[in-house]
Amino acid sequence: MAYPAQQQALDGFGVDEFELPEGLEASAPPEERGRAGRDDVRLLVGRFAEGGGPLVAHHAFRELPRLLQPGDVLVVNTSATLPAAVDGRVLGTGEQVVVHFSTRRSARRWVVELRTPDGRGSTRQRVGTGGPVRVRLAGGTVLTQVEPLPGGAGRLWTADFPVPDPLAQLARHGRAIRYGYTDADRPLAAYQTVFARSLAEVEGPAAAGSAEMPSAARPFTAELVAQLVSRGVQIVPITLHTGVASVESHEPPYPEWFEVPAATARAVGSARRAGSRVVAVGTTAVRALESAVGTDGTLGAASGWTELVVTPERGVRVVDGLLTGLHEPRASHLLMLEAIAGRPLLDLSYAEALRERYLWHEFGDLHLILAR
Repeated sequence: MAYPAQQQALDGFGVDEFELPEGLEASAPPEERGRAGRDDVRLLVGRFAEGGGPLVAHHAFRELPRLLQPGDVLVVNTSATLPAAVDGRVLGTGEQVVVHFSTRRSARRWVVELRTPDGRGSTRQRVGTGGPVRVRLAGGTVLTQVEPLPGGAGRLWTADFPVPDPLAQLARHGRAIRYGYTDADRPLAAYQTVFARSLAEVEGPAAAGSAEMPSAARPFTAELVAQLVSRGVQIVPITLHTGVASVESHEPPYPEWFEVPAATARAVGSARRAGSRVVAVGTTAVRALESAVGTDGTLGAASGWTELVVTPERGVRVVDGLLTGLHEPRASHLLMLEAIAGRPLLDLSYAEALRERYLWHEFGDLHLILAR
């Protein structure tokens, strides 16, 4: 059973209907909020008691090594964050926009979102988009919208980006995507995790990167990684290039490119056979792993485009736990969390996070779910 204070916080609470109170959005990284470093954030741990009831406990993120067991496997996303926000003006009207480069489909074809500057250095969702437009970007390149992305609710379009080296173009003229809850633009380094691979190291479809940081891994430091390895926790990679979030409309995720290496599949399989836990670092790692599960239920090496949406009805096949941030009310990611945690534990965890005033978003606190 939940502790009395936790049960009181839970009474009448539902994770699909809460409102985020003012002041719980992390507007800056912890190292800028007077904390000691990236890893100086809180960690809410949700698990099940021996009797079967849900429990939550409060920890510092730096305690993670002692919360895991030797033999456990952490699966991390190595995708690097792109400077994916570029200023531009719509040809013919002069409308000022910010283009968010979401997903690279081919050498010249990208999925993009056009957003409206909000006057405070951030953006808001663009309305009244109508038909396709052409945008002159910073640096002079003209981007041409081609067609709406199916399922993108009109905000996402495929577009032609006619430059020989688009990643170099983004590096020259782009910056990290940020939303209105943050207080300033920051160097791209603030949005890279310790696991991110340099784009110079990869080729082919993997040479794209993420529009937004795989943020569950942001608090990890080299020192913490060393402690985990010394503890006997194995850390293995996947790649999934995240697209832009549906901040306002909470749409389900659309196709993203992923890769699960053979070595990772073997490590996960060995851990499961040994009775150890497989803990995904971020919802992106869950999507990649679950996309690589075969019809026989085993994980194998795989790569390509995934359209998988993890829901309670679909469930999870290889993931026993999830380390993630705290997600917005009605966000589609909450369905994935429910698939791993179950609804009672998820409701209890979020009620506790609100009661204890945990911080949301990519610079905020963390949530570790350990499944039954």
